[in-house]
Amino acid sequence: MAGAQTGTGKTAAFALPILQRLASFASTSASPARHPVRALVLTPTRELAVQVAESFRDYGAKLPLRSAVVYGGVDMNAQIEQLRKGVEVLVATPGRLLDHVQNKTVMFNQVSVLVLDEADRMLDMGFLPDIKRIIALLPRERQNLLFSATFPDEIRTLAKTLLRDPAEVQVAARNAVADLVTHVMHPVAREKKRELLSYLIQTRGLRQVLVFTGTRIGANRLAHQLRRDHIHADAIHGDKSQAEREAALADFKSGKTTVLVATDVASRGLDIEGLPQVINFDVPHSPEDYVHRIGRTGRAGMTGEAISLVSPQDHDAVAAIERLIKKRIERVLIPNFGPSGPSVATMMGDQPSRRERERRPAPSSGPKRQVDPIFSRPYEPTAPSATPTPAANQEAPQAKRKRPQLAALLGGLKKAS
Repeated sequence: MAGAQTGTGKTAAFALPILQRLASFASTSASPARHPVRALVLTPTRELAVQVAESFRDYGAKLPLRSAVVYGGVDMNAQIEQLRKGVEVLVATPGRLLDHVQNKTVMFNQVSVLVLDEADRMLDMGFLPDIKRIIALLPRERQNLLFSATFPDEIRTLAKTLLRDPAEVQVAARNAVADLVTHVMHPVAREKKRELLSYLIQTRGLRQVLVFTGTRIGANRLAHQLRRDHIHADAIHGDKSQAEREAALADFKSGKTTVLVATDVASRGLDIEGLPQVINFDVPHSPEDYVHRIGRTGRAGMTGEAISLVSPQDHDAVAAIERLIKKRIERVLIPNFGPSGPSVATMMGDQPSRRERERRPAPSSGPKRQVDPIFSRPYEPTAPSATPTPAANQEAPQAKRKRPQLAALLGGLKKAS
C-alpha cells in the first residue's frame, strides 16, 4: 500500500520497478506466446489508463517489452488485434477488461503483478464487484500493489481481503495536499457563481483554467454560458465519446481552449504540465475529491492555485474539506458577488454557524439585569373604596375571601337587595 500527494510520481513508482522485474523476460520474438500478460494495472478512468500506458511506453522504450491499454467507449476490434500479438503489461479499466475476458481475448495465467491505481476512486465508482471478479481469474501467487493519493478506511478494509501482511509506504501525511498549491475561497451567492467565474477569468487574464462541476449537465451548461461570455470553453465528462474527450483535452493542452469544464472523471488521470489554476465551480461533496481535483495543479514541483466558489449551501462541505487537509482556507470576498449579510458573516468566519451555536453550552448565569420592582412585586389588591359595598361581600375578611362561585362569574346569582 503506497500513498503520496498527487502529482509526485506514483505512476513511476510502480512502472519502473515492474519494468525492471520483467526485463529478464524481455524477448524480441514475434511469437505471441513469448509475450504473455505478466503485469496488470487497473485504473478507474480512461484518461488515467491512457496516461499510465504512456508512462510504461516511455519508461520502457529501450526494452523489448510490449504494453497495451484497453478501456471502454471505443471499438474493441483494434484492442483485440493488439492483444492477440501479445503484451507483457496490460493497463485497463475494469469494465472493458471483463468484456475481453468474456470474449476470451485475454489470458491471466502468467500474471505476477497486479496494480490497483487510484484504488479509492475505483471503490467510489462502484468497481469493487468487477475487481473481485478479475482477481478471481488471476494466479494466487502474485504481488499486489495499491496506489492512491488518499487512503480512506474503505481501502484498508479492501486491503485486508487482497493483501497478505502488506508493507505500507506513506510519503506525506494522509490525504495531504501539495505545499506549492495556494488555496482560496470566494463566498458568492449561488445565482451569481457563473458571473463571478467569468469575472475572475476576464479580469485576471487567466489563460488555462480547469473548472470542476458536480454534474455532466452542469458542465455542458457552464461551458455554453462561458462561450456566450466570449471565453473559449469546452466540457469533458463521461457522456462524451472517447474521441471527443481526447480532442477536448488536446485543445486545452495546446492553449486553443482557455477553460476546460470537467466532472470528477477528470480529477484522476489528467496530467497537464504547468497547469496554473483549478477552480471548483461546485464544491465536491467528498473531501477526498477536493484533494484529487486540486492535485491537477502544483504538479512536479510547480506552483499552482486552487480557487473555490462557495455559496452558503456549501458550508458543511467546506468544513469537511478543512478537517481533511488540516488547514483553514483563506476567504476572499469579491464586491458585488457575495451572498446576503448574515451568510457572508458566517462564511467569512465572523460569526459561528448555526450548528456551532447549537453545540455551544448555554451561557452561565451572571449578574442579573436591574428590573423595575413593579414587575416582580406580588399582586396586592387595591384598597377598598369609600363607596359602600354590598353586605354579601362583607361577610368575610379579605384574607379569608372564598373563591367566587362559577354562577357569580357568569352573572347567574341574584344581587343582594
